[in-house]
Formats: sequence, C-alpha cells, structure tokens
Amino acid sequence: MSYRRTADFLLHDWLDVASLQSRERFADHNRETFDAVLDMCEKLAAEKFAPFNRLADTEEPWFDGEKVHLPAASHAAAKAYAESGMLAAAQDYELGGMQLPCVVEMAANSFFSKAGIGIGGGGMLTSGNANLLMAHGTPMQQQVFAANEFGGRFSGTMCLSEPQAGSSLSDVVTRAVPDGLDFEAEPLGPRYRLRGNKMWISNGEHELTENIVHLVLAKIPGPDGKLVPGTRGISLFIVPKKLVGTDGQLTGERNDVALAGLNHKLGYRGIPNTLLNFGEGKFPVRGAPGAIGYLVGKPGEGLRCMFHMMNEARIAVGLGATMLGYAGYEASLAYAKDRPQGRPMGPGGKDATLPQIPIIRHADVKRMLLAQKSYCEGALALELYCARLVDEAHTGAPENAAQAALLLEMLTPIAKSWPSEWCLEANSLAIQVHGGYGYTRDFPVEQYWRDNRLNMIHEGTHGIQALDLLGRKVVMDGGKGLQLLASRINATIERAIALPGFAEQANTLAATLAQVGAATKAAWATGNPEEALANATPYLQAFGHLVLGWIWLDVALCAQARAATLDDALLQGKLAACRFFFRHELPRVGAWLQVVTSRDDTCRTMDEAWF
Repeated sequence: MSYRRTADFLLHDWLDVASLQSRERFADHNRETFDAVLDMCEKLAAEKFAPFNRLADTEEPWFDGEKVHLPAASHAAAKAYAESGMLAAAQDYELGGMQLPCVVEMAANSFFSKAGIGIGGGGMLTSGNANLLMAHGTPMQQQVFAANEFGGRFSGTMCLSEPQAGSSLSDVVTRAVPDGLDFEAEPLGPRYRLRGNKMWISNGEHELTENIVHLVLAKIPGPDGKLVPGTRGISLFIVPKKLVGTDGQLTGERNDVALAGLNHKLGYRGIPNTLLNFGEGKFPVRGAPGAIGYLVGKPGEGLRCMFHMMNEARIAVGLGATMLGYAGYEASLAYAKDRPQGRPMGPGGKDATLPQIPIIRHADVKRMLLAQKSYCEGALALELYCARLVDEAHTGAPENAAQAALLLEMLTPIAKSWPSEWCLEANSLAIQVHGGYGYTRDFPVEQYWRDNRLNMIHEGTHGIQALDLLGRKVVMDGGKGLQLLASRINATIERAIALPGFAEQANTLAATLAQVGAATKAAWATGNPEEALANATPYLQAFGHLVLGWIWLDVALCAQARAATLDDALLQGKLAACRFFFRHELPRVGAWLQVVTSRDDTCRTMDEAWF
C-alpha cells in the first residue's frame, strides 16, 4: 500500500478535510487544490530530496573558518522548496501564502521528511520562526523579517539552550542591555546589545539564504545589573546575522554573531548544528561589540512567545519522526518481499528440496512489519489529527475552537514523544528485517535509525515531555483537558461497541482508559510533586499507548464504514494493524502504570553513591 494512498485516506475519509472549504479562510480550496499541492510536494521530494539523502549524510557540513559549506544538492533543494511556496503555505494571500489548512500543509511537508529530512535547510524552523513573529511581532517586524522568511530570502532559527544550561531555560545567562538612549525609538523594535553563547542551534550558520534571523532568549538585567532568577526574566529578541533596514534590504553591516563550532552528529547530518557566540566582538558592529537585537513582545514575556514556536515545532518533530519510521517501513517491506530465505514448515518439518520463499511469508517477519505499520501509520494519523485541531482552533466556531485548543494542549506532549520513541523502534525493526545487510551502509535503514535518534532529544527530551504531561497537562484547569480527551475516547468506544467485530477493542480501550485515569489520581494522591513525577516517563508511555489505541480504533471504524468504496488491501491492512496494536501493544500499559500507581520510589531514592 503506497504512502500516498494512506495519506489520502486519512485526510479525506477519516478527517474529512473537504469540509474545511465551507469556512471563509479556505473557501477557494477543494479536493482538487489539496491534491495538487500534495502532487507538487510528492514530485519535488522525489526529484530534489530523495536522490541526495545519502549524500547529505556522507558529505557533512564543514567550516573553513569563514563560512559553512553544504553540498550543492542542499542549495538546490532549499531553492526549490522556497520557490514552491511551501514556506508560506498556510499564510494569507497578502503574504504570498496559499491559505492552506494546517492539516494539508503538514501532509504535504511529510513527503520531504520521508525523502530526505536533512536536506535543504529545514524549512520547518524558518516557517515556525516567521509564524511566531506573525503572532507576537510588530507590523514592522512582520514585514521586514517574517515576510522575507516566507519568501525564502531569509531563514530562521530558535536559540534557547546554552552550554551550561541545556534544557533548563531558567538558567540562561545571555544578557541584553539597551543600546543607547534612543533604544526604544528603533523602528524594528526596542534595540538591545546581546552577549552570550547558544548551543545546539540547527541551521545557525550556512549560505543557503541571504540572511539568517535568530530568535534568541536572553535576560535584561535589573537596575542593580543582576539578572532576574528563573524564567520570568527571559525576553525574546530578533538577532539577524546581517543587519537590515526598514525596507528589508541588507545594510551591508555584519552583526556580532559568530560561529564557534559545528556539532558532529550521529545522524541528521545534512543540517548544520552550531554553537553560536553573540556579542563576543569578533564582528564589532557600529563601532562596538555586542550583537544587535530587537525586542519581540514585552520584556519578561520571551518564554511565552517562544513557546508559540516550540509547540508548533514539537508537532513537526513528531511528524518528522513518523516519516523516518515510515521510510524504514517501506524499505524493509520491499526487502522482505524480494529476499528469499528459508522454506515453509509442513507437518514433517521443512522440505529442503522446495524452493526458498520470500521472508515476508515468515510469521516473525510479518510481526516486525505489522509493528512498523501500526507505529508509523498510527503516528501519522495522530499528527494529522493534531494538525486538524490547529485548523479547528483557528477557524472553528468559538466553542469548538476552544475545545480544539484544549485538546491540542493535551496531545502535544504525545504528538512529539510517541513517534520519537516508537517510530525509532520501527527503524530498529527495519534493520532487523534486513538482517546483517540492515547494519551496513549498503541499505538506507541504518541511516534512518541514526537520523531518527535525534527526535527523542530535541524540542524537549522524553523526560521533559513526561513532566509536562503528568505535572501540568493532566491537572490544568482541574483536569478539564483530561476530561475532554476521555470524552472523545469514550465516544469512539461507544461507536465501536455497537458494531460486530469491534467489541474486543472497545472493551480493551475502555479498560485502558480506566487504568490511566486511576493511575493519574494515584500519582497525585499525596499531593507531593516529587512523588508524583518520579515515574512520569512510564506514565507518558502508557498515556501515549492509550491515545494511539484510540486513534487506531477510530481509524479502523472509518475504514470499516467505507468498506464499499475502499480497495480491500487498504481496508484489511488497517483492520489488521488495529488488531495488532490492541493485542501486542496495549498490554504494555499495565506494566508501565504499576510503578506510577504505587508511586514507586526506586529511582527517586537511589543514592548516587550506589551507582
């Protein structure tokens, strides 16, 4: 079953994206325009990305002391992607956008992630950067920076982490001080001088675009010259690599942003990952050291603004992880169909005189392929469902929009973390299907695994997503988000239990939902956050499997309802993957939740000396 056929089924049969055209923002669209965008991206990914995926892995970015070098294929891919209009796909027509629904935009971008996730400069960061400025920037900042990012002239980054702080943003020490007495009169926003170091900055230095727009978290010192402790002192700044005028044109001045070095990565090698020094004086600007930056929003609200980009990035990371898993699934499926090995087992054992059979006929190989299918297609459905919630939150009726926004808040930690863990496992299984060949560079599956290993780390590690889920999301507003999600799951259960063949899954999902609900209450029974959150990661894993079980059951119900119009292979494939997930995967939930429910203290009380 082709990936495009699965994507079309999820978009049109399951999520009914055609219904969005009844809304004013999407009134110019229909099935034909949506399909045209997917056709364009599928073709562009096949021509400009897929043939160079290995090249981007083997010809890593390198720094000659002045600039970062990337293969010509990366330059060509970045140019082609910008010219396609996909950087501004969801934006207003006035900005050169297509006013596409988010769900269609994400489905279209999935082709690039599957074809070559490390090629072409990472448009996700640039569009996310620009989207943040459209939400929180001034009209001038939007015109000068965001519009040029959407147009492909500029690219964007997000600069949060620092070498000494990592994910602990409250410990950032990059400083921003007002630049002159007239700093507030700057047309591009209040002007500051920044000094500090930022680590793990993807696309922090390259020559793919005219300019790079860094969004930088920094602290403005108080009257005593000291930085405010914690996150409440963090502000957000636009720090361009090259200074620009109010017309968006380069002034010819280089800002004081310097590359300190490149990080050499396990995978995802096509995108340069950098350590940047801001304001060290290597490129003095206007006669003084210090990188010039323009305040976005109000002082002290930087983290709130940045989370607009981070939440979007987390869903995009989940989709990227999904598509790397999917690429490995497709490769191992093709290999299993072609690779002869072993013979069928008869009543008397194997008959060596019979010809060998393709390995896909062996039950254990089918197990590994079914696992991959259930992980990757389930994750894809989850990501597209979340994107559909974005559209509902932005364009739906007020009550529906509010519910969609709340549900999206609940699901974002799962949308980021679940594919990052289980589609990585799919990549591992793809290697296993290939046997020894999978561990060599003669086949692409080892690269897919290496590329995907990053996704459990960036945009918030697995543990951070777990703390966010159990420590904030399930308890916020008195548990309203959890209650809303439970109501959606129960609605699917009620539909399923009334249909022949789905009672087993309906009852299993109901029991799993009850388990998660009970574990949530037990974790917080003492009200002690240290006790409740000590086992947050197994809670995240259990919660994620609950969500994926719900997604799979809902998808299976849709497939069954459309049995008369679907080809049999697609229908039976969806039903089999659903059965596999319920019988092979959901039983894990009980083991994960056991330590959560008992507030097991093994990890919490482990003394460092005992290691």
